[in-house]
Amino acid sequence: MKPKQEYRRVSGKERNFQYILTRKPVKNLNMRVKPNGEIHVSANPLVPVKYIDKFVLSYEQSLSKTLDKYEKIRANTLQPLQYVSGEKVKFLGEELHLLVEAAPVEGVDKIGQFLFLRVKDTTDFTRKEKIMKKWFSKMQVEVFLEICKEIYPMFKPYGIKYPLVKIRNMKSRWGSCQPQKRVITLNGNMIAAPREAIEYVVLHEFAHFIHPNHSKDFYRLVESLMPDWKKRKTMLQGAEVE
Repeated sequence: MKPKQEYRRVSGKERNFQYILTRKPVKNLNMRVKPNGEIHVSANPLVPVKYIDKFVLSYEQSLSKTLDKYEKIRANTLQPLQYVSGEKVKFLGEELHLLVEAAPVEGVDKIGQFLFLRVKDTTDFTRKEKIMKKWFSKMQVEVFLEICKEIYPMFKPYGIKYPLVKIRNMKSRWGSCQPQKRVITLNGNMIAAPREAIEYVVLHEFAHFIHPNHSKDFYRLVESLMPDWKKRKTMLQGAEVE
């Protein structure tokens, strides 16, 4: 038998919250926020809803902070698509309009504010998804490596050797650096973010080859090489840059 669930809405001082209440034989009230913005609360069937509502509102500040964080992450992250004409696709800070067309030669082309997905069978979701993911993967490699090559000359005078650059999708960080292994890992989802923000992440990771920490010296170096880094960072608030 599935646990009983209900949707509840409570009003705080600054915003409203909708949460999913699940009744379970638990001792304590438990609450968690999913990356998609859903708030889930589990409670014993004997606990009055008024008490549960009060419990949720007691975390108003932290809930707002977490929800805003996840919203910003989603804004700069590739979102699942149905691959139908009219959908909006995030690419380098732009919202492109997707147009799906039947064509004998399959592929993806960006023309102005439009992204053309050409496929033999426009009803084949799996095929459309494969073609689009292949294109995004290609763009990630092209754009990220191009930016790395633009940023690297700033660090060459410090005797830094060009690192191995890896790209993979990550949930909690935009980039990471392993100084001893000379490896930088960049979050593939950043392809949805503005180029200026990606440039900041790349420079941030390169700076770790000189200062493998987040000390004052580290940020002084970042500031000297990219004076507007704080503005760029706000474009990516939500996940960490390590």
